[in-house]
Parts: sequence; structure tokens; C-alpha cells
Amino acid sequence: MNLYEIILSIILLLSLGFSFYTKKNEFIWLTIIGIILAIGLKFFDLNGALKFFSLAVSFILFASTSSYLFRTLLVLILPKNLSREFKTAPLTAAFGLLIILIYFIAAVFAPLIAPFSESEIIAGSFALPDDKMLLGSDQLGRDLFSRLIYGTRNSVGLALSATLAAFIMGTVAGLIAVTQGGRIDQILGRISDVIMSIPSLIFALLVLSILGPSIAVIVLAVSIIYAPRVFRLTRAVAGSVVVMDFIEAARLRGEKNSYLIFKEILPNSTAPLIAEFGLEFCFVFLLVAGLSFLGLGIQPPTADWGSMVRENATLISFGEIIPLIPAAAIALLTVSVNFVVDWMLYRSSGLKEQK
Repeated sequence: MNLYEIILSIILLLSLGFSFYTKKNEFIWLTIIGIILAIGLKFFDLNGALKFFSLAVSFILFASTSSYLFRTLLVLILPKNLSREFKTAPLTAAFGLLIILIYFIAAVFAPLIAPFSESEIIAGSFALPDDKMLLGSDQLGRDLFSRLIYGTRNSVGLALSATLAAFIMGTVAGLIAVTQGGRIDQILGRISDVIMSIPSLIFALLVLSILGPSIAVIVLAVSIIYAPRVFRLTRAVAGSVVVMDFIEAARLRGEKNSYLIFKEILPNSTAPLIAEFGLEFCFVFLLVAGLSFLGLGIQPPTADWGSMVRENATLISFGEIIPLIPAAAIALLTVSVNFVVDWMLYRSSGLKEQK
């Protein structure tokens, strides 16, 4: 048995035990289908769509099992009030949290996890995977696995920085517009409309072409693009809070706008704003990856997922899927964040969890 067959067997055995433990029919049938397809792959040499379907079923089984185990672990180790929340969380939210945790660990401990540095040349161009290089090398002979790990820190860190900048700019502007009103509200609203009317990719390409593709310019351009979206949401959410009676009572007491913002408006607006932060991160992450793919994002030799897809795209014409691994990493993080955001929106909506 090769490594893939051993891993697949372990996944199917764990999934089978998980299915009978939870006594959920959908997992039991899914596991049975996975076992049948695995037998077909082993003895009947299935190809094409059936092979892809079997791999997809194996991934779903592995994701379901690991998500359930991770959720159980969180319920056991977290305080009572938080464990109650995670106990009713769907498996999709647990899977999203697990993936985010894995990405966080990879980003923080990248120098310890990666066997080589992100710019070290250790082999010939497009060398095949071996004992030293798990995914082989790129067009310059650098280890792809090491660059993938370092790319987690660089790509996610840049997207997170740009999202934070956009969120701070949009939230501050929205709160000022709500509390001040009048002409200031109108001016900020028109500026927001003008920025939103410009296509985001064209605006980013224009700014980066003029000022150069440095980290600071990327963060500035992306934050300007997405700050108006945060501004409009903040203005709408805070606008529904500022008309309440307790805000009017605070005004009559002579409280300043700073008190209203930090003590009255923000505490009653955090749930939708936190969910919006997750959505904005997904949009920013995809835009930053697209800019890197076009050559205007993080510059070489710094590892970045978007540029890794561009640099190794030649391998796709030879039937290699290695260039798609950074793209899959981008998609996996985006989907995971959306899973967590959907759960947060569901909780903040006040709907009861269905058992």
C-alpha cells in the first residue's frame, strides 16, 4: 500500500467509527459510499469522474470527522458559557474554526514548520517531490512546501492588515456621520458613493501602477476600496441605534459624542460589524491574491500564494496539479471564514438552534 492508500484507509476507518458513534444515517451512508469507491479505486482502477468523486467523498468524511472531534475538544476545554455555544455550533462552523486555527499556527510558526527558507534555492527547476521536498521545487529550484508555509504568513498577514485598515477607516467615518449628521454626513456619504462607483480592481491597478507595488501602498489602496462598504454598514447599523430612547437620554444628560460612540452605540452594534469584518476579509484576501497573480502584489522573492500560482502555471499544461495547491489554500481559507461568519450571523439574528 502506498501513502495515499494508507491515509485513505485511516480516514475511512475513523469516519466509520464516527458514523456509528453519532448514529447519523447521512454519515453512515456517506462512509459506505466512500468504502465502496475506495475498493473500486484499489481493485478496479477507476478513473475520471469516479476517481474525483471518491476523493471528494474522502475529503468530506475527513472534514466531518475532524470537525466533530475539534468541536468536542472545544466543548471540553472552554469555559462553561463558551462551551454551551460551541456545543450547538454546526460542523461547518467547527470546520471553519479548525482551518483558521491551522492557518494561524502555520503563519506564526512558519520558520519552525518550513524545512527551508522561502528564497533558498535547493534543487533544479521544477524538481519532482522527494524525501526533502514534499511538493517539489518551483521554476527557480525553491522548495514549494516551504514557500507555501511562508505564503500563509505573507498573504494572510497582508490581507488582515488591509482589512483592519479598511474597517477602522469605515467604522470611524460611519460613526462620525451618524453622530454629527447634517453636512458632514452628506459629504462622507458622497465620497463613499464616488469610491464605490469605481471598479475595485481597476482602482487598485491604477494606484499600484502610479505609486509602485509596495506593502504600504497595497494596504492603502485596498483599505480605500473597501472602507466605503464598512462605512455604509456602520452608518446603517448605528443609525438604527442612535434614534433609541437611551441615546436621547444620554444627550439630555449632556454626554459628549465620544461617550455616545464608545459607551452606547458600539456595544449595541458589535455583532453585525464583527460578521462584516469576516466578509470583508474574504473580499480583501481574494483581491490581494489577484493583484499578486497579476504581478502587482507582494514582490519576489517573498512567498505569496497568488504569485506562486503565476510562477508555476507552466506545470498545469503538463498535467501537474501542484500550481493549484496555493489556489486551493486561498479557496479553503475563504470558505472557512464564510462558514464561521454564517454561524455568527445566525447567532446574532436571535434564531434558535435546531436540534
